[in-house]
Amino acid sequence: MSEEEYGGLGDWTPEALALPGEVRPVVAAPHPALSRPGGAVDPTAAETVQLAADLIATMRVSPGCVGLAAPQVGVGAQVFAVDVTGHPKALTVHGAFALCNARVVEATRWKPGREGCMSVPDLTGDVKRASRLVVEGELPGTGEPVRLVTDGFEARALQHEIDHCTGLLFLDRVAGAHAVYQRKVYL
Repeated sequence: MSEEEYGGLGDWTPEALALPGEVRPVVAAPHPALSRPGGAVDPTAAETVQLAADLIATMRVSPGCVGLAAPQVGVGAQVFAVDVTGHPKALTVHGAFALCNARVVEATRWKPGREGCMSVPDLTGDVKRASRLVVEGELPGTGEPVRLVTDGFEARALQHEIDHCTGLLFLDRVAGAHAVYQRKVYL
């Protein structure tokens, strides 16, 4: 089934949530919410829609942030937002969007790359991720099923946020201590 047949993002934008998002504080490791798998959500529930709007609002005021998941604001839920627009490493760009209950259905072309995280502000690490990705999830607000096909940096960002929703940090994916570095630039 193609991205279009399944629903893709279509004309969905964060404005479809019809709610102003509130900026929430981002928790840092070792906060317990970061190591617990988030629960599945009803994408049409008012609290899910508000959470998605809040994630987008928080992401937008955070310099250098290209993704934010519910556990990063202390909420154990499978909801995240991504926007790699304007990032120099981005190839495919779907714009700003939020997904609920997302899962990877196809991952190929694995490559290492450096990652950082707002919840691990002092470190970066080399993580091997798929550079071509197919993800399925649901849009907050409508609950419409989505199938996204992406690559490059956006694929990396999606995997990073899906990991957050399952209780994993990028540090759980590095090959060892030799692949972890002190962050040199603070955003």
